[in-house]
Amino acid sequence: YVAAVYEHESILSPNPTALVDRQSALELMWRNLDIYEQQAVAAARQGAQIIVFPEDGIHGFNFTRSSIYPYLDFVLHSHSVKWNPCREPYLFNDTEVLQRLSCMALKNKIFLVANLGTKQPCEHTDPHCPLDGRYQFNTNVAFDDDGMLVATYRKHNLYFEYAFDTPPEPDYKFFDTPFAGKFGMFTCFDILFFEPAVNLIKQYNLKQVVYPTAWMNQLPLLSAVEFQQAFATAFNINILAANIHHPSLGMTGSGIYTPVKSFIYHNMESYGGKLIVAEIPVITTNHETDLEKTPGRVSGKANEPLPPLFYAEMMYDNFTFVPVWGEKGELQVCANTLCCYLNYQRAVVTDELYALGVFDGLHTVHGTYYVQACALVKCGGLSFSTCGQEVTDATALIDFQLWGNMSTPYIFPLLLTSGITLDFANHMGWKNNHYFMSKNRTSSGLLTAALYGRWYEKD
Repeated sequence: YVAAVYEHESILSPNPTALVDRQSALELMWRNLDIYEQQAVAAARQGAQIIVFPEDGIHGFNFTRSSIYPYLDFVLHSHSVKWNPCREPYLFNDTEVLQRLSCMALKNKIFLVANLGTKQPCEHTDPHCPLDGRYQFNTNVAFDDDGMLVATYRKHNLYFEYAFDTPPEPDYKFFDTPFAGKFGMFTCFDILFFEPAVNLIKQYNLKQVVYPTAWMNQLPLLSAVEFQQAFATAFNINILAANIHHPSLGMTGSGIYTPVKSFIYHNMESYGGKLIVAEIPVITTNHETDLEKTPGRVSGKANEPLPPLFYAEMMYDNFTFVPVWGEKGELQVCANTLCCYLNYQRAVVTDELYALGVFDGLHTVHGTYYVQACALVKCGGLSFSTCGQEVTDATALIDFQLWGNMSTPYIFPLLLTSGITLDFANHMGWKNNHYFMSKNRTSSGLLTAALYGRWYEKD
């Protein structure tokens, strides 16, 4: 099928904490929706059957609970009501944004997924009801190619979004399409948690996911395109990921991902939006991960001095590292219950420092979640203290096999190359209670090769 995602540089309110009336709020949102309209037309012209827009693309961000109120549409989160906002605009008040999105889908005969703020009144008898008597949700909506509202999803894992409420229960939302079956739906930070993202995919055996996001890149392990691809690979699904484009805030990175191929956009240099359109296969079956020869245990050569252990902070976590020196070798490094092993060979020895790091613990900055990671990274400079820094360029081409005795089945294989481009491992999977990934020669200089494990039960 042909899919489209649009990375949108949203027109933002100059003063998001100011209180404005509904009309002013609509005027700002209209400017963003005008761009959506053009992109929906362009995508449909290129044969796209579905288009996905990013999180916060219509209204922007940095609101307070009260300042976002005029920007919110009313949505009924009920399965029983079938509603086409374009054809039946008068059913509910404060649904102007939904009407426009619905008409866009209908006019262009395209399935359309977008993110907006929604409101829902609640009774004080409801124990979860906020004091002001209403819920405010960060919401994705999906419309079919006739403009019918086919699914609404309320973001569960909020990322410092004080304007919004967490829904009382996680939403497991998907919609059906004639061209690729069911599409699941979740938003941004949700991708790092079991509920509802992983549970949704497993419970309903979903093979396609639409994913609006407003993601601030964090190298070396959580760049948007890097993690989006790893997620598609880990679950053997297609992901249509649309991010916001604000390089000054570190926000870029969208793509259409299959488990074996990615069509991505990552651009920190220029401004303006970007439409990606790609034809991808519908995934119907589970393929078994390719296994290759068992990684050997690292055997220290006699009398060779072991490389020194050192500690450095990477993405606010205290990693234990060993330097990756010379043109080839075998290394191991452990922390808590996790041991990571690396066999490597460099095509040419460059004057770049690489290190193998391990972290097995609770990550606590900008969210709390338990990580088990084995990571081969390029350091920022030549001293140990630069390992874990954000690096975007590298020249070393490395053959490697990386493995670890992970305690969780949820492993996201990250492979990031120079200029924030992606590569795919030759082999990965489980063998003898170790998860491994191997690559014969990266396509360009290696930035990060990592096994990023999420141990959800320990969050």
